Parts: sequence; C-alpha cells; structure tokens
Amino acid sequence: MEDKLIAQLTRVSRVYMQGNIEVKAVDDLDLDIQEGEFSALCGPSGSGKTTILNMIGALDMPTSGTVCLEGRDLSKLSRRELSSLRQDRVGFVFQAYNLVPVLTAYENAEFVLALQNVPPRERKERVMAVLEEVGMADYNDRRPDELSGGQQQRIAIARAVVSEPAVVLADEPTANVDTEAADTILDLMEQLNREKGVTFLFSTHDQRVMSRARRLVSLRDGRLEADEIRD
Repeated sequence: MEDKLIAQLTRVSRVYMQGNIEVKAVDDLDLDIQEGEFSALCGPSGSGKTTILNMIGALDMPTSGTVCLEGRDLSKLSRRELSSLRQDRVGFVFQAYNLVPVLTAYENAEFVLALQNVPPRERKERVMAVLEEVGMADYNDRRPDELSGGQQQRIAIARAVVSEPAVVLADEPTANVDTEAADTILDLMEQLNREKGVTFLFSTHDQRVMSRARRLVSLRDGRLEADEIRD
C-alpha cells in the first residue's frame, strides 16, 4: 500500500523581527511526514523545531514556501477553515500540558469532541476508551491540580488522540516530568503509534525521546542538518 503523505513543507522559511534584526527561524526547508511515522525534530534551542510544528499545525504561517496538510495548502484556507483543520485533523501535546484547570480529566479529553458536535453517547464511549488506553480511567473525575505532571500529560495525550487526528504534534512532551513519568508517556505514545497507527511528530532535545524515534530529523539554524531513518 502506498504511503500517505500527511504533511509537506516545500522551500519553507519563517522570518521574525527582533527589534530591527531579522531572524530566520526556519530557512528554506523541505520536509515530508508520512502516515504512521514516529519521528522527532531535534537540535539546539533556536534551531526551528517548535516553529516547524506550529506551521504544520496551522498555528503559524511561513514567510515563504508552502505548507500542506493532507494535500491542502494552508495558505489558501480561510481562518474558519484553518480553525476547523486544527480542531479536526491535528492533535497537540504541549510541555505545559495546557489542560483547562476548571474541567475534570474526562471533560478535558471530551472537549474537542464536544466542539465537533459528536453525540453525547458516542463522546462518552470514545473518551472512556481512550482514558482506559492511557491508564487514566480511574481518574476521570479529577481536575488537573489533583493530578501529577505525568498524569496531566497522559490526559493531554488522551485529548490529542480522541478525535483520531491525522497527526499528533508533541512539543517537548517530556520536559516537565520526571524520568519514570517520561518513560511511561513514551511507552504510551509508542503503543498508540504501533497499535492504532497514530502519527507522531515530536520536537525535543531529550535524549530519551530521540532514542525512541524511528526517524530523527536534525536541525541547526533553521536548516536540515541530517535526516536519519531508523526503522
């Protein structure tokens, strides 16, 4: 079966202004992400990792070049279309978790499905199934401040995958958890990738993440330095 292209960056640059100084966060980059990948963008701070994730996730736009998600040129979509695409086709996992503090674990995981107008009974089935998969079904009524960092990140993963997006973009997902929790989170993501076919793209400088990735894309100064396939 032919590989499905999830994301494609073609001659992409992203320039920011810091005062009067022009900074190229991403510099003439070509990058393809295929369905089912478990890949990591790595490199020192300022190498462009998070900027690339933000552009693939339609949170930011390139200064030049083209970013496509599932064949759709993001620059040609309206704000409403971009919002729908982020909601329906992209899952986000952030290092700061970004859970809604007043909502329970269940409600945080359910949030995207509610925005998608999924019927209540189906929402409940899907949310409880994914909470079971991430080992958090027994904590479904807890709020984020009642959970450890590792538990909060597992809820964030549940929220990211419950809508069955095309890709999950994980920005430094192990940065704020201890070694044991990081290993548990990575085990979980690998399981979701292997058993459910969830496509993951990480940005990281964590050696634990890099050692697990089956493709390692190394960046420096916004440019591709190396692209290693380890399948």
